[in-house]
Amino acid sequence: MTRRYVLTGAPGAGKTTIARALRERGYPVIDEAATDVIGATPELEADGPAFLDRIVAVQRARQLAARGPIQVFDRSPVCTLALAAYSNLIPTAALAAEATRIERDKTYERRVLFVRLMGFIVPTAARRIDLRESQRFERIHEEVYRGLGYELVEVPPAPLPERVELVARVIAGSG
Repeated sequence: MTRRYVLTGAPGAGKTTIARALRERGYPVIDEAATDVIGATPELEADGPAFLDRIVAVQRARQLAARGPIQVFDRSPVCTLALAAYSNLIPTAALAAEATRIERDKTYERRVLFVRLMGFIVPTAARRIDLRESQRFERIHEEVYRGLGYELVEVPPAPLPERVELVARVIAGSG
């Protein structure tokens, strides 16, 4: 049976850095879709529904293509639901269908690794959000996951090795 873990959090929390460290330890990490969609088709950002649909399509394709008994996902379709809420968008039919599918199929582990903000933001080409807005997104993100019955495993601000070790313990079943 495949165990799919979601590593999530607000923009700038450090989840991609944690994911990179997990990959270096040999864990199969499935990259975040939204950043890749922004990089490949930046014009979609202006069309909220099309942007959400493209993220969902990439997330689903990656989830279906992933192999191995343990998989770590840098975000999930639940994150895309949180993005819709944050952006004041109604979830598209594709997003709603994917959310229904992952709930029905129990695609992801119910324990989600929720990476907390470190207290600062490093802007990137895809991350054009300030700390205040990222904190707002974090609250919405948490509400959406909890509202769907997920248990959030807190990954608090700490030095990277401590955060990676906590995540690895949860994945190994001892955290």
